[in-house]
Amino acid sequence: MSLSWGCLSLIEAENVYFTYPNGVEALKGVSVRIDDGEFVAIMGQNGAGKTTLVKHFIGLLKPTRGRVLVDGVDTRTVSVAQLARKVGFVFQNPDHQLFSETVEEEVVFALRNFGFDEKTIRERVDWALNLLDLTEYRKSSPFMLSGGERKRVALASVLAWDPKILILDEPTIGQDAYQKERLRHFIIQLNQQGKTVIVVTHDIEFIAECEPRVVLMANGKIIADRGAREVLTDPALIKESSLVPPEITQVFIRLNDLGFPRKVLGVYEAKRLILERLRGGLHNERT
Repeated sequence: MSLSWGCLSLIEAENVYFTYPNGVEALKGVSVRIDDGEFVAIMGQNGAGKTTLVKHFIGLLKPTRGRVLVDGVDTRTVSVAQLARKVGFVFQNPDHQLFSETVEEEVVFALRNFGFDEKTIRERVDWALNLLDLTEYRKSSPFMLSGGERKRVALASVLAWDPKILILDEPTIGQDAYQKERLRHFIIQLNQQGKTVIVVTHDIEFIAECEPRVVLMANGKIIADRGAREVLTDPALIKESSLVPPEITQVFIRLNDLGFPRKVLGVYEAKRLILERLRGGLHNERT
């Protein structure tokens, strides 16, 4: 089949319903559009429908009703392999997509499968391993690495073929604070370079620091689709989604009586506001 790719809206879900074989209705009339170059977080508690939704974006699931378009192509008309050339998906558990004997072979596999020539394969493998600090492990078995390192191997194997859309499912699970900060910088850098990035997560602290567009889900429906600041500082929305507000937001709600703004999300913003207040206080004392 010859595919005609290419439109501004990379992903469109139109009134999508999905029911699993056991009768559980996981998606209930979901409609969302994701444009080229966006950074979007799909958020909600376990069971909200977020992973079910993104599995429609890669063709692993097909709508019971409604339709999903990826770069203008109805996912019901193409194979998972055809969609994979455009949409890279990194599973929550990296062991679900790692199978090669070495890290290098893991990254090579998809490139060779997609028909890249050997020179390009070597260049892309070197680039991906270097990008994710995996060069020293290239001859190691991925199954001998830590959970965080295996996640980086899975990500390298996807980034190597340069998909137009990158989807990360719960990327912060099992990562310490340092690894989360590195991941945040990495995702933002990729997005600034033009990559469309979709993060599926219930890690509200991580998203508060990234500040992407947030699609908030609960009980198989989208209950909000706005900027992170508007969504994550709205007590009613957070309660409906069964999430907990970011810790910084909770602190600044209590500081509102002292003149601080209520809608504060991240550590860096909080630090700036507190330092400005302290400097202002010192200035007043001196004058």
